[in-house]
Amino acid sequence: MAEPTERQEIEKGEDLEEPMETGALEFKRVPPWSKQITVRGLVASLAIGIMYSVIVMKLNLTTGLVPTLNVSAALLAFVFLRSWTKLLHKIGILTTPFTRQENTVVQTCAVACYSIAVGGGFGSYLLGLNKNTYEQAGVDTEGNVPGSYKEPGIGWMTGFLFTVSFVGLLALVPLRKIMIIDYKLTYPSGTATAVLINGFHTPHGDKMAKKQVHGFAKYFTVSFLWSFFQWFYSGGDGCGFSQFPTFGLKAWQQSFFFDFSMTYVGAGMICSHIVNLSLLLGAVLSWGIMWPLISDLKEDWFSGSIPKSSMRSLQGYKVFISIALILGDGLYNFLKILAFTAKSMHARAASKNLKIVADQVNPVLDDLQRNEVFMKESIPVWFAYAGYALFAVVSIVTIPIMFPEVKWYYVVIAYMLAPALGFCNAYGAGLTDMNMAYNYGKVSLFILAALAGKHSGVVAGLVGCGLIKSVVSISADLMHDFKTGHLTMTSPRSMLLSQAIGTAIGCVVAPLTFFLFYKAFDIGNPDGNWKAPYALIYRNMAILGVEGFSALPHHCLQLCYGFFGFAVVMNMMRDISPAKYSRWVPLPMAMAVPFLVGASFAIDMCVGSLVVFVWHKLNRKKAALMVPAVASGLICGDGLWILPSSLLALAKVNPPICMKFLAA
Repeated sequence: MAEPTERQEIEKGEDLEEPMETGALEFKRVPPWSKQITVRGLVASLAIGIMYSVIVMKLNLTTGLVPTLNVSAALLAFVFLRSWTKLLHKIGILTTPFTRQENTVVQTCAVACYSIAVGGGFGSYLLGLNKNTYEQAGVDTEGNVPGSYKEPGIGWMTGFLFTVSFVGLLALVPLRKIMIIDYKLTYPSGTATAVLINGFHTPHGDKMAKKQVHGFAKYFTVSFLWSFFQWFYSGGDGCGFSQFPTFGLKAWQQSFFFDFSMTYVGAGMICSHIVNLSLLLGAVLSWGIMWPLISDLKEDWFSGSIPKSSMRSLQGYKVFISIALILGDGLYNFLKILAFTAKSMHARAASKNLKIVADQVNPVLDDLQRNEVFMKESIPVWFAYAGYALFAVVSIVTIPIMFPEVKWYYVVIAYMLAPALGFCNAYGAGLTDMNMAYNYGKVSLFILAALAGKHSGVVAGLVGCGLIKSVVSISADLMHDFKTGHLTMTSPRSMLLSQAIGTAIGCVVAPLTFFLFYKAFDIGNPDGNWKAPYALIYRNMAILGVEGFSALPHHCLQLCYGFFGFAVVMNMMRDISPAKYSRWVPLPMAMAVPFLVGASFAIDMCVGSLVVFVWHKLNRKKAALMVPAVASGLICGDGLWILPSSLLALAKVNPPICMKFLAA
């Protein structure tokens, strides 16, 4: 769900580990699939989906790092609908009971909505097509040919998303029984969400939920009011608390400062400690050591007369070394998970008969009940195949019209390969919780950029990346949701329909949200707060696919080799070291982000990590219960303020005060 993929460790406290058994009595009360999707549920999904679309769009366009928010969405769905039903009950209006199935459907629909904002390419491959990114990549480079850009537009972006987003929903539907019931894949994020929802809908879970709701509301209010207060002091470039020189002006010039962003403090509370420490290590290595040293070699390695946004200047080293780290980490994990998947599938196939006999000899009542619900209201196979073929034909016709550089047979090949790639990714995600869709997308980006050649390669590579990534990512996300539905005894039909509704809402909401930011702020400015780093990274990947190594500045190739090797070695150390050491080996994918973006957000996230660490030391049980709620409140409060601040910017209403710090 995120770019880059974070290896998040899901920490569960005792209060979150509710028993999964539901019992035969509860099983009889499971509502039919048509009753699991309600009008109030769709309203809640729309509200949560819009709010989270704004939040993740901000994350996309500032650092590109988006944590997994599924558990947070499940909590918000519970807060919304439980408050709604209680309010109606107090005024004497009877309502249908709020069930775990409805909670699951709302969470699924909301996540599907904001997932379009995460994975729709607004901060990466689609934004990489715009003129600003084209100019930043260097109009003098051979592969970055004149005219190889397409300015963002609500119309074509919405059409593109509707064209490519629904294919992934149907690609793996026929295989859901194999993945969930036969192979019993764990899908850790889906399982964690199900544990939370099942915990809410028990007498003990209701007390737990009240505490979490109170904590969420408290920190949501604090975060929103703090963001509102900060706005008054940000009236100009480099003004406000977001530019507070925490460690002195010299450190501030190298982006080392705490910028009081509650969004990133909350994100740091959700991400594991090693993700946050890896970010800080990457910031120290790049902005603390490498960039000052390379800047001192200005006339030796690159000309001082070159604009600093050019790929032949320091900016080129920032971009291509980030790419080397991302590719080294991605390629290693890609090959490892493919090997792991092949080995696991072979082992399961060899022991399949034994497993079936064991299940028949020692049946588990609750598993049988869940399996019966999961299979009872099945989705016809012909429907999935026909839908996939229909959407594929639509894409084959419309994509070449939108982008003449993308030939129709590129789209045919992509949709022939996509189901197999989607299966590999969904299977790997079920084992490891790592969605490798972006790596499949990057592979297709390089291949299509090289095939299309100099004049069409950049656009064809970026669009082809989006085609493959959308199918592969949405397929894995759907399996996560099916796992949640299986454990909460929610009908697959209602899950698929809610995912489709959420995707349709997201295809409309995400472009509108993007344009709210695009018109209100200076998106893609390398010196501003809205750097959108992955747009430039993806475009330069496509240029690299067209030109080869000739696109790199002086001595950059040797540095890229070194960091590519470093990424591979770090991953090998994680895999072969004893557990007590391997959990402290840094993550190259996380290290790569501050190389281009700067250090301030890494400091914010480490503050979030420090809060969690201290809280666990003081009261581990309470921390396990409250950290997700507090983090969600901080993220949502700050994220919601983005909406009025964007509208104020569009209305040309500027903050009245500029708070700035200067040397004495």
